[in-house]
Amino acid sequence: MSASTVSAAVLPVPAAQKLAPPDVARATTEPVWVRRLLITLALLFLSLFLFVPLVSVFFEAFKKGWEVYVAAITEADAVSAIWLTLTAAVIAVPLNLVFGVSAAWAIAKFDFRGKSVLLTMIDLPFSVSPVIAGLIYVLVFGLQGWFGEWLMAHDMKVIFAVPGIVLATIFVTFPFVARELIPLMQAQGQEQEEAARVLGASGWQTFWKVTLPNVKWGLLYGVILCNARAMGEFGAVSVVSGHIRGQTNTLPLHIEILYNEYQFAASFAVASLLASLALVTLVLKYIVERRVHQQMAQAQQAGAAA
Repeated sequence: MSASTVSAAVLPVPAAQKLAPPDVARATTEPVWVRRLLITLALLFLSLFLFVPLVSVFFEAFKKGWEVYVAAITEADAVSAIWLTLTAAVIAVPLNLVFGVSAAWAIAKFDFRGKSVLLTMIDLPFSVSPVIAGLIYVLVFGLQGWFGEWLMAHDMKVIFAVPGIVLATIFVTFPFVARELIPLMQAQGQEQEEAARVLGASGWQTFWKVTLPNVKWGLLYGVILCNARAMGEFGAVSVVSGHIRGQTNTLPLHIEILYNEYQFAASFAVASLLASLALVTLVLKYIVERRVHQQMAQAQQAGAAA
């Protein structure tokens, strides 16, 4: 090994690049004009597809004044859509929280038959169109579906009612919590849980005192993403809702109806509520994501030290 190579290995990156052979330096750096071009293209892309549409939503929402805006979001159908959206999220998110924690704990901490099948099933909503998911529920619980006659005989309604909307929301959102916790739990390993069991802790005590505190930021991150998707879901909910105004329309469906009726000010006013939710979600996502990365780095360092 040459002296220049040894020096490059121990010096900081900028100094090492100066001492590196020309071919290596060319392979690991880019000309200034290339970097500036890539940054410019990225900013143009973000401006065109993110910043401009976001600004236009709020501009159109307040274009006709504050009174029109307040009237649009306090109108009876809008209030009903808001409450239905919140109801679906309040039911779906806790259920997916319980499922996500249970599935992640089982997959990360135990070996069992069907583990790969469970992982595949968790990813199913990512690979299946939400519209197809809605149609599945229609075929199962609809009037002509498998349980349609039984539900009708017992005066129970799933499709074109709140239960169908909740089921569709649960389906499209259940991977988020599990998918955030599984890699975090796998990176942390099982040493702390095993130590707790050796010291006499029960399974529940180990979970509440050891496992849960170690994954709290990843859990919160998954809940934030799950809630954002639950409130903004359109495809699956559109199929099972029936678009009954004031009864089975969530916020995205209500926005579509207003826009199709050429009530542009009202549609953008209601859309601004979802846009505000998206902005809040992004801020929370950024904050929690940093803590999750720190937690994973600490877990990997602890695993390497062990």
